Amino acid sequence: MPPLDARVPALLLRLDRNPFHHGSLGAVRSLGRAGVEVHAFTESDDVPLARSRHLAAAHPFPGDPASPDAVARALLAAARRIGRPAALIPMDDLGALTAARIAPRIASAFLLPGAPPDVVEAVADKAALADLCARHRVPHPRTVVPEGPADVTAAVRALGLPLVAKWSRPWLLPPGTGLRSTVVVRTAADALRLYERAPRAGSRLLLQRFVRGGPGADWFFHGTFAADGTCLLAGTGRKDLAWPRPAGGTAVGRWLPNPPLTALARDLAARLGFRGVVDLDFRRDPAGGAYHLLDFNPRPGAQFRLFADRSGLDVVRALHLDLTGRRPERPAPARPAGAWRTFVVESHGLLAALAGARRGERWWGGRPGGRGETEWAWFAADDPAPFCAVAGAWARRLVRRTGRTVGEGDA
Repeated sequence: MPPLDARVPALLLRLDRNPFHHGSLGAVRSLGRAGVEVHAFTESDDVPLARSRHLAAAHPFPGDPASPDAVARALLAAARRIGRPAALIPMDDLGALTAARIAPRIASAFLLPGAPPDVVEAVADKAALADLCARHRVPHPRTVVPEGPADVTAAVRALGLPLVAKWSRPWLLPPGTGLRSTVVVRTAADALRLYERAPRAGSRLLLQRFVRGGPGADWFFHGTFAADGTCLLAGTGRKDLAWPRPAGGTAVGRWLPNPPLTALARDLAARLGFRGVVDLDFRRDPAGGAYHLLDFNPRPGAQFRLFADRSGLDVVRALHLDLTGRRPERPAPARPAGAWRTFVVESHGLLAALAGARRGERWWGGRPGGRGETEWAWFAADDPAPFCAVAGAWARRLVRRTGRTVGEGDA
Protein backbone atom coordinates (compact mmCIF):
# COMPACT_ATOMS: atom_id res chain seq x y z
CA MET A 1 0.00 0.00 0.00
CA PRO A 2 1.40 3.46 -0.86
CA PRO A 3 1.66 5.80 2.12
CA LEU A 4 -1.34 8.02 2.76
CA ASP A 5 -0.83 11.74 2.26
CA ALA A 6 -0.60 12.88 5.88
CA ARG A 7 -0.87 16.51 4.74
CA VAL A 8 -4.56 15.96 3.96
CA PRO A 9 -6.78 15.54 7.04
CA ALA A 10 -10.07 13.68 7.05
CA LEU A 11 -13.47 14.58 8.49
CA LEU A 12 -15.98 11.84 9.28
CA LEU A 13 -19.59 12.83 8.65
CA ARG A 14 -22.20 10.85 10.55
CA LEU A 15 -25.64 12.43 10.92
CA ASP A 16 -27.32 9.53 12.70
CA ARG A 17 -27.00 10.40 16.38
CA ASN A 18 -25.54 7.08 17.47
CA PRO A 19 -22.79 7.43 20.10
CA PHE A 20 -21.98 3.71 19.86
CA HIS A 21 -21.26 3.42 16.14
CA HIS A 22 -18.19 1.20 15.98
CA GLY A 23 -17.71 1.80 12.26
CA SER A 24 -16.78 5.43 12.92
CA LEU A 25 -14.26 4.31 15.52
CA GLY A 26 -12.79 1.90 12.99
CA ALA A 27 -12.35 4.73 10.48
CA VAL A 28 -10.67 6.97 13.05
CA ARG A 29 -8.27 4.22 14.04
CA SER A 30 -7.53 3.19 10.46
CA LEU A 31 -6.68 6.68 9.23
CA GLY A 32 -5.05 7.80 12.47
CA ARG A 33 -2.68 4.85 12.52
CA ALA A 34 -1.66 5.76 8.97
CA GLY A 35 -0.63 9.25 10.11
CA VAL A 36 -3.73 11.14 8.94
CA GLU A 37 -5.17 13.89 11.13
CA VAL A 38 -8.73 12.70 11.73
CA HIS A 39 -11.69 14.89 12.72
CA ALA A 40 -15.28 13.85 13.42
CA PHE A 41 -18.64 15.17 14.53
CA THR A 42 -19.49 13.67 17.92
CA GLU A 43 -22.50 13.86 20.22
CA SER A 44 -20.35 14.93 23.19
CA ASP A 45 -16.84 14.71 24.59
CA ASP A 46 -17.81 11.62 26.60
CA VAL A 47 -18.80 9.25 23.78
CA PRO A 48 -16.38 6.39 22.98
CA LEU A 49 -15.30 7.90 19.65
CA ALA A 50 -14.24 11.17 21.28
CA ARG A 51 -11.93 9.24 23.62
CA SER A 52 -9.88 7.62 20.87
CA ARG A 53 -6.23 8.63 20.90
CA HIS A 54 -6.35 8.63 17.10
CA LEU A 55 -8.98 11.40 16.90
CA ALA A 56 -7.36 14.80 16.42
CA ALA A 57 -10.48 16.82 17.23
CA ALA A 58 -14.19 16.32 17.91
CA HIS A 59 -16.51 18.89 16.36
CA PRO A 60 -19.99 19.89 17.55
CA PHE A 61 -23.05 19.60 15.34
CA PRO A 62 -25.76 21.83 16.83
CA GLY A 63 -28.10 21.95 13.82
CA ASP A 64 -30.77 19.73 12.31
CA PRO A 65 -29.09 16.70 10.67
CA ALA A 66 -32.01 16.40 8.25
CA SER A 67 -31.44 19.94 6.91
CA PRO A 68 -28.91 20.20 4.04
CA ASP A 69 -28.41 23.89 4.88
CA ALA A 70 -27.56 23.06 8.49
CA VAL A 71 -25.17 20.32 7.41
CA ALA A 72 -23.43 22.65 4.95
CA ARG A 73 -23.00 25.30 7.66
CA ALA A 74 -21.61 22.76 10.12
CA LEU A 75 -19.19 21.35 7.55
CA LEU A 76 -17.90 24.76 6.53
CA ALA A 77 -17.49 25.76 10.17
CA ALA A 78 -15.49 22.58 10.80
CA ALA A 79 -13.42 23.29 7.68
CA ARG A 80 -12.48 26.71 9.05
CA ARG A 81 -11.32 25.09 12.29
CA ILE A 82 -9.33 22.44 10.42
CA GLY A 83 -7.70 25.15 8.34
CA ARG A 84 -7.07 23.28 5.08
CA PRO A 85 -9.02 21.08 2.65
CA ALA A 86 -9.94 17.70 4.11
CA ALA A 87 -11.18 14.38 2.74
CA LEU A 88 -14.86 14.08 3.62
CA ILE A 89 -15.91 10.53 4.51
CA PRO A 90 -19.64 9.97 5.13
CA MET A 91 -20.30 7.15 7.59
CA ASP A 92 -24.08 6.80 7.27
CA ASP A 93 -26.67 6.91 4.49
CA LEU A 94 -28.02 10.36 5.32
CA GLY A 95 -24.47 11.75 5.47
CA ALA A 96 -23.64 10.26 2.06
CA LEU A 97 -26.86 11.55 0.52
CA THR A 98 -26.51 15.04 2.00
CA ALA A 99 -22.83 15.31 1.04
CA ALA A 100 -23.70 14.42 -2.57
CA ARG A 101 -26.50 16.99 -2.66
CA ILE A 102 -24.45 19.87 -1.24
CA ALA A 103 -21.18 18.97 -2.98
CA PRO A 104 -21.02 22.21 -5.05
CA ARG A 105 -21.39 24.29 -1.87
CA ILE A 106 -18.56 22.58 0.03
CA ALA A 107 -16.20 21.64 -2.82
CA SER A 108 -13.71 24.37 -1.93
CA ALA A 109 -13.25 22.96 1.58
CA PHE A 110 -13.46 19.20 1.06
CA LEU A 111 -12.28 16.43 -1.25
CA LEU A 112 -15.30 14.38 -2.34
CA PRO A 113 -15.63 11.09 -4.25
CA GLY A 114 -18.10 12.63 -6.71
CA ALA A 115 -20.93 10.12 -6.52
CA PRO A 116 -23.93 11.43 -8.51
CA PRO A 117 -26.67 12.55 -6.07
CA ASP A 118 -29.40 10.71 -8.00
CA VAL A 119 -27.44 7.46 -7.79
CA VAL A 120 -26.83 7.86 -4.03
CA GLU A 121 -30.53 8.55 -3.49
CA ALA A 122 -31.62 5.60 -5.66
CA VAL A 123 -29.54 3.08 -3.72
CA ALA A 124 -30.21 4.51 -0.25
CA ASP A 125 -34.00 4.66 -0.65
CA LYS A 126 -35.29 1.10 -0.16
CA ALA A 127 -38.27 1.58 -2.50
CA ALA A 128 -36.10 3.05 -5.25
CA LEU A 129 -33.60 0.21 -4.77
CA ALA A 130 -36.32 -2.35 -5.53
CA ASP A 131 -37.08 -0.58 -8.81
CA LEU A 132 -33.39 -0.28 -9.61
CA CYS A 133 -32.84 -4.02 -9.11
CA ALA A 134 -35.79 -4.83 -11.37
CA ARG A 135 -34.39 -2.53 -14.07
CA HIS A 136 -30.92 -4.08 -13.92
CA ARG A 137 -32.16 -7.64 -13.39
CA VAL A 138 -30.44 -8.03 -10.04
CA PRO A 139 -32.14 -10.59 -7.77
CA HIS A 140 -34.12 -8.79 -5.07
CA PRO A 141 -36.91 -9.98 -2.76
CA ARG A 142 -40.38 -9.31 -4.17
CA THR A 143 -41.43 -5.95 -2.70
CA VAL A 144 -44.82 -4.29 -2.25
CA VAL A 145 -45.37 -0.65 -1.30
CA PRO A 146 -48.91 -0.62 0.14
CA GLU A 147 -51.12 2.40 -0.49
CA GLY A 148 -53.81 1.39 1.99
CA PRO A 149 -54.87 -1.31 4.49
CA ALA A 150 -56.33 -3.42 1.69
CA ASP A 151 -52.91 -3.46 -0.02
CA VAL A 152 -51.31 -4.64 3.24
CA THR A 153 -53.75 -7.54 3.48
CA ALA A 154 -53.18 -8.42 -0.17
CA ALA A 155 -49.39 -8.25 0.27
CA VAL A 156 -49.53 -10.64 3.21
CA ARG A 157 -51.47 -13.11 1.08
CA ALA A 158 -49.13 -12.71 -1.88
CA LEU A 159 -45.80 -12.70 -0.02
CA GLY A 160 -46.65 -15.11 2.79
CA LEU A 161 -45.62 -15.00 6.41
CA PRO A 162 -43.23 -14.19 7.86
CA LEU A 163 -42.34 -11.19 5.75
CA VAL A 164 -39.91 -8.29 6.11
CA ALA A 165 -41.12 -4.74 6.74
CA LYS A 166 -38.81 -1.80 5.96
CA TRP A 167 -39.12 1.96 5.95
CA SER A 168 -37.96 3.30 2.61
CA ARG A 169 -35.90 6.12 4.18
CA PRO A 170 -34.95 4.87 7.64
CA TRP A 171 -32.88 7.96 8.43
CA LEU A 172 -36.16 9.89 8.69
CA LEU A 173 -37.45 7.77 11.58
CA PRO A 174 -38.00 10.13 14.52
CA PRO A 175 -36.30 9.18 17.78
CA GLY A 176 -38.40 7.89 20.62
CA THR A 177 -41.02 6.15 18.45
CA GLY A 178 -39.65 2.65 18.91
CA LEU A 179 -39.75 2.12 15.15
CA ARG A 180 -36.89 0.12 13.66
CA SER A 181 -35.66 0.39 10.10
CA THR A 182 -36.21 -3.33 9.42
CA VAL A 183 -38.35 -5.89 11.24
CA VAL A 184 -39.59 -9.40 10.57
CA VAL A 185 -43.41 -9.41 10.62
CA ARG A 186 -45.09 -12.68 11.62
CA THR A 187 -48.80 -11.81 11.55
CA ALA A 188 -51.10 -9.80 9.30
CA ALA A 189 -52.19 -7.76 12.32
CA ASP A 190 -48.58 -6.70 12.97
CA ALA A 191 -48.21 -5.61 9.33
CA LEU A 192 -51.38 -3.50 9.59
CA ARG A 193 -50.21 -1.92 12.85
CA LEU A 194 -46.93 -0.91 11.21
CA TYR A 195 -48.75 0.58 8.24
CA GLU A 196 -50.90 2.66 10.59
CA ARG A 197 -47.72 4.20 12.01
CA ALA A 198 -46.46 5.29 8.57
CA PRO A 199 -47.43 8.98 9.10
CA ARG A 200 -44.99 9.11 12.02
CA ALA A 201 -42.21 7.26 10.21
CA GLY A 202 -41.50 9.97 7.64
CA SER A 203 -41.32 7.59 4.67
CA ARG A 204 -43.18 4.75 2.98
CA LEU A 205 -43.54 1.25 4.38
CA LEU A 206 -42.23 -1.63 2.25
CA LEU A 207 -43.28 -5.25 2.63
CA GLN A 208 -40.86 -7.83 1.24
CA ARG A 209 -40.84 -11.56 0.76
CA PHE A 210 -38.78 -13.15 3.49
CA VAL A 211 -35.85 -14.98 1.90
CA ARG A 212 -35.37 -17.78 4.39
CA GLY A 213 -31.71 -18.38 3.73
CA GLY A 214 -30.10 -20.76 6.20
CA PRO A 215 -26.62 -21.54 7.49
CA GLY A 216 -24.06 -19.49 5.58
CA ALA A 217 -26.69 -17.60 3.55
CA ASP A 218 -26.00 -14.01 4.65
CA TRP A 219 -23.16 -12.22 2.85
CA PHE A 220 -21.87 -8.70 2.36
CA PHE A 221 -19.63 -6.93 -0.14
CA HIS A 222 -17.46 -3.90 0.57
CA GLY A 223 -15.68 -1.94 -2.13
CA THR A 224 -14.07 1.38 -3.01
CA PHE A 225 -14.67 2.83 -6.47
CA ALA A 226 -12.35 5.57 -7.72
CA ALA A 227 -13.33 8.80 -9.47
CA ASP A 228 -12.81 7.07 -12.84
CA GLY A 229 -14.90 4.04 -11.81
CA THR A 230 -11.99 1.68 -11.10
CA CYS A 231 -12.62 -0.74 -8.25
CA LEU A 232 -9.66 -0.07 -5.96
CA LEU A 233 -10.54 -2.54 -3.25
CA ALA A 234 -13.15 -5.28 -2.87
CA GLY A 235 -13.97 -8.01 -0.39
CA THR A 236 -16.80 -10.40 0.42
CA GLY A 237 -17.70 -11.66 3.85
CA ARG A 238 -20.22 -13.94 5.51
CA LYS A 239 -22.42 -12.81 8.38
CA ASP A 240 -22.23 -15.60 10.96
CA LEU A 241 -24.24 -13.81 13.66
CA ALA A 242 -26.56 -10.82 13.51
CA TRP A 243 -27.97 -8.52 16.19
CA PRO A 244 -30.83 -7.87 16.60
CA ARG A 245 -31.73 -11.33 15.36
CA PRO A 246 -32.58 -12.25 12.66
CA ALA A 247 -32.45 -9.03 10.58
CA GLY A 248 -29.84 -6.93 12.33
CA GLY A 249 -26.29 -5.81 11.63
CA THR A 250 -23.19 -7.99 11.64
CA ALA A 251 -22.29 -9.13 15.15
CA VAL A 252 -19.78 -11.73 13.95
CA GLY A 253 -18.60 -11.97 10.35
CA ARG A 254 -15.68 -13.36 8.47
CA TRP A 255 -13.85 -12.55 5.26
CA LEU A 256 -14.36 -15.34 2.74
CA PRO A 257 -13.79 -15.20 -1.03
CA ASN A 258 -16.96 -15.36 -3.14
CA PRO A 259 -16.06 -14.62 -6.79
CA PRO A 260 -19.65 -14.77 -8.18
CA LEU A 261 -20.87 -12.32 -5.54
CA THR A 262 -17.90 -10.02 -6.14
CA ALA A 263 -18.62 -10.00 -9.87
CA LEU A 264 -22.32 -9.24 -9.29
CA ALA A 265 -21.59 -6.33 -6.91
CA ARG A 266 -18.83 -4.80 -9.03
CA ASP A 267 -20.92 -5.03 -12.18
CA LEU A 268 -23.90 -3.31 -10.53
CA ALA A 269 -21.75 -0.49 -9.13
CA ALA A 270 -20.15 0.00 -12.54
CA ARG A 271 -23.51 0.15 -14.34
CA LEU A 272 -24.77 2.72 -11.85
CA GLY A 273 -21.63 4.85 -12.12
CA PHE A 274 -21.12 4.79 -8.37
CA ARG A 275 -18.10 6.52 -6.85
CA GLY A 276 -16.80 6.09 -3.31
CA VAL A 277 -17.29 3.33 -0.73
CA VAL A 278 -20.18 0.84 -0.80
CA ASP A 279 -21.53 -1.80 1.56
CA LEU A 280 -23.96 -4.30 0.02
CA ASP A 281 -25.93 -6.95 1.93
CA PHE A 282 -27.01 -10.20 0.23
CA ARG A 283 -28.89 -13.34 1.18
CA ARG A 284 -28.61 -16.55 -0.80
CA ASP A 285 -31.99 -18.06 -1.59
CA PRO A 286 -31.80 -21.83 -1.05
CA ALA A 287 -34.68 -22.34 -3.50
CA GLY A 288 -32.68 -21.29 -6.56
CA GLY A 289 -29.24 -20.40 -5.25
CA ALA A 290 -29.46 -16.73 -6.31
CA TYR A 291 -27.93 -13.99 -4.16
CA HIS A 292 -30.67 -11.45 -3.43
CA LEU A 293 -29.55 -7.88 -2.83
CA LEU A 294 -31.13 -6.72 0.44
CA ASP A 295 -29.41 -3.36 0.96
CA PHE A 296 -27.08 -1.06 -0.97
CA ASN A 297 -25.41 1.34 1.46
CA PRO A 298 -23.47 4.22 -0.17
CA ARG A 299 -20.85 4.39 2.59
CA PRO A 300 -18.51 2.13 4.61
CA GLY A 301 -20.20 -0.67 6.52
CA ALA A 302 -19.61 -0.76 10.26
CA GLN A 303 -17.52 -3.95 9.83
CA PHE A 304 -15.32 -2.54 7.04
CA ARG A 305 -12.11 -3.22 8.99
CA LEU A 306 -12.68 -6.91 8.34
CA PHE A 307 -11.28 -6.28 4.86
CA ALA A 308 -7.83 -5.02 5.82
CA ASP A 309 -5.03 -6.67 3.90
CA ARG A 310 -1.52 -7.44 5.11
CA SER A 311 -0.40 -3.85 4.49
CA GLY A 312 -3.37 -2.39 6.41
CA LEU A 313 -5.23 -1.22 3.30
CA ASP A 314 -9.02 -1.07 3.76
CA VAL A 315 -11.86 0.68 1.93
CA VAL A 316 -11.52 3.90 3.95
CA ARG A 317 -7.79 4.16 3.35
CA ALA A 318 -8.36 3.37 -0.32
CA LEU A 319 -10.84 6.26 -0.52
CA HIS A 320 -8.33 8.65 1.08
CA LEU A 321 -5.67 7.49 -1.39
CA ASP A 322 -7.99 8.14 -4.33
CA LEU A 323 -9.14 11.55 -3.10
CA THR A 324 -5.53 12.67 -2.65
CA GLY A 325 -4.38 11.44 -6.05
CA ARG A 326 -2.70 8.28 -4.84
CA ARG A 327 -3.86 4.81 -5.62
CA PRO A 328 -3.39 1.29 -4.26
CA GLU A 329 -0.90 -0.70 -6.30
CA ARG A 330 -3.43 -3.47 -7.02
CA PRO A 331 -7.18 -3.38 -7.56
CA ALA A 332 -8.16 -5.72 -4.72
CA PRO A 333 -6.58 -7.42 -1.69
CA ALA A 334 -5.32 -10.97 -2.05
CA ARG A 335 -4.81 -13.20 0.96
CA PRO A 336 -3.10 -16.58 1.04
CA ALA A 337 -5.35 -19.59 0.48
CA GLY A 338 -6.90 -20.80 3.72
CA ALA A 339 -6.36 -17.53 5.60
CA TRP A 340 -9.28 -15.41 6.76
CA ARG A 341 -10.18 -12.67 9.19
CA THR A 342 -13.07 -12.49 11.63
CA PHE A 343 -14.83 -9.34 12.80
CA VAL A 344 -16.52 -9.38 16.21
CA VAL A 345 -18.69 -6.73 17.86
CA GLU A 346 -18.04 -7.75 21.44
CA SER A 347 -21.41 -6.92 23.02
CA HIS A 348 -23.62 -7.80 20.05
CA GLY A 349 -21.76 -11.01 19.32
CA LEU A 350 -22.30 -12.20 22.88
CA LEU A 351 -26.01 -11.29 22.85
CA ALA A 352 -26.57 -12.99 19.49
CA ALA A 353 -24.74 -16.14 20.58
CA LEU A 354 -26.71 -16.34 23.84
CA ALA A 355 -30.00 -15.80 22.03
CA GLY A 356 -29.16 -18.60 19.63
CA ALA A 357 -28.12 -20.91 22.45
CA ARG A 358 -31.48 -20.35 24.17
CA ARG A 359 -33.18 -21.50 20.98
CA GLY A 360 -30.94 -24.53 20.72
CA GLU A 361 -29.26 -23.15 17.61
CA ARG A 362 -25.68 -23.91 16.64
CA TRP A 363 -23.40 -20.96 15.94
CA TRP A 364 -22.90 -21.26 12.21
CA GLY A 365 -19.57 -19.53 12.16
CA GLY A 366 -17.82 -21.51 14.85
CA ARG A 367 -15.25 -19.93 17.12
CA PRO A 368 -13.84 -16.51 16.13
CA GLY A 369 -10.13 -16.38 15.51
CA GLY A 370 -8.78 -19.88 15.01
CA ARG A 371 -6.74 -20.12 11.84
CA GLY A 372 -6.90 -16.41 11.05
CA GLU A 373 -7.02 -13.02 12.71
CA THR A 374 -9.75 -11.38 14.75
CA GLU A 375 -10.64 -7.70 14.39
CA TRP A 376 -12.52 -6.45 17.43
CA ALA A 377 -14.99 -3.61 16.99
CA TRP A 378 -14.14 -1.84 20.26
CA PHE A 379 -11.03 -3.33 21.80
CA ALA A 380 -7.59 -2.26 20.58
CA ALA A 381 -4.39 -2.57 22.59
CA ASP A 382 -3.10 0.76 21.26
CA ASP A 383 -6.41 2.57 21.90
CA PRO A 384 -8.13 1.14 25.02
CA ALA A 385 -10.19 4.17 26.11
CA PRO A 386 -13.15 3.65 23.72
CA PHE A 387 -13.53 0.03 24.86
CA CYS A 388 -13.48 1.10 28.50
CA ALA A 389 -16.17 3.70 27.76
CA VAL A 390 -18.38 1.11 26.06
CA ALA A 391 -17.84 -1.45 28.82
CA GLY A 392 -18.78 1.16 31.41
CA ALA A 393 -21.95 2.08 29.51
CA TRP A 394 -23.00 -1.55 29.24
CA ALA A 395 -22.30 -2.15 32.93
CA ARG A 396 -24.46 0.82 33.91
CA ARG A 397 -27.25 -0.39 31.63
CA LEU A 398 -27.08 -3.86 33.19
CA VAL A 399 -27.28 -2.38 36.69
CA ARG A 400 -30.33 -0.32 35.74
CA ARG A 401 -32.11 -3.33 34.22
CA THR A 402 -31.24 -5.49 37.21
CA GLY A 403 -32.53 -2.80 39.55
CA ARG A 404 -35.84 -2.60 37.68
CA THR A 405 -36.22 -6.39 37.76
CA VAL A 406 -35.53 -6.52 41.51
CA GLY A 407 -37.98 -3.69 42.11
CA GLU A 408 -40.72 -5.42 40.13
CA GLY A 409 -40.09 -8.63 42.04
CA ASP A 410 -40.36 -6.87 45.40
CA ALA A 411 -43.59 -5.25 44.34
